[in-house]
Amino acid sequence: MTETLQALLAHARETFGEAIVGERVDVGEVTLEVRRDAWHKVARRLRDDNLLRFDQLVDVCGVDYLGYRAEAPDGPRPGPRFATVYHLLSVSRNQRLRVRVFLDDNLPIVDSVTEIWPSANWFEREAFDLYGIVFEGHPDLRRILTDYGFIGHPFRKDFPLSGHVEMRYDPEKQRVVYQPVTIEPRVLVPRVIREEGYGDRNP
Repeated sequence: MTETLQALLAHARETFGEAIVGERVDVGEVTLEVRRDAWHKVARRLRDDNLLRFDQLVDVCGVDYLGYRAEAPDGPRPGPRFATVYHLLSVSRNQRLRVRVFLDDNLPIVDSVTEIWPSANWFEREAFDLYGIVFEGHPDLRRILTDYGFIGHPFRKDFPLSGHVEMRYDPEKQRVVYQPVTIEPRVLVPRVIREEGYGDRNP
């Protein structure tokens, strides 16, 4: 880890204290895990602190860890199912920072940061649309990619591949109508059977 990243981590620990519940460094970038109830205050400080100055929000995305096994190969990943991830850039200090906030499973809700970084507006709407994450305080939280009559959140791991409904144009009604899905569910992953010893090369 470089001295710059060490200094960033040390200042973050000193500044935010118990609001940080985890940290890691991957590919030369610091990731901080922040408590949900402290996120809004931390976000404002990340922007305004003279030694941080993360004045640009590059991206916000949702994550669904349902069935994720990278950290627990023998079973489901422990901990909350949903998270929001924020990618920040300090232009003046030429530093990047990733912040992850874990959310409740039943109602994934987190404070909106549109007031702090206006660029969060459409990013948060996208995460709401695709994952069902509610951003409290967002000025106009509504779907942005799917249709207004869409049911469910398509990036959730338990969302069916064929969806819940399909739409078509009805020439008699002269409008688009919704109807139950007519596609039969099927497994799209090819099944490969190899004989024992396949790939062995004997001289």
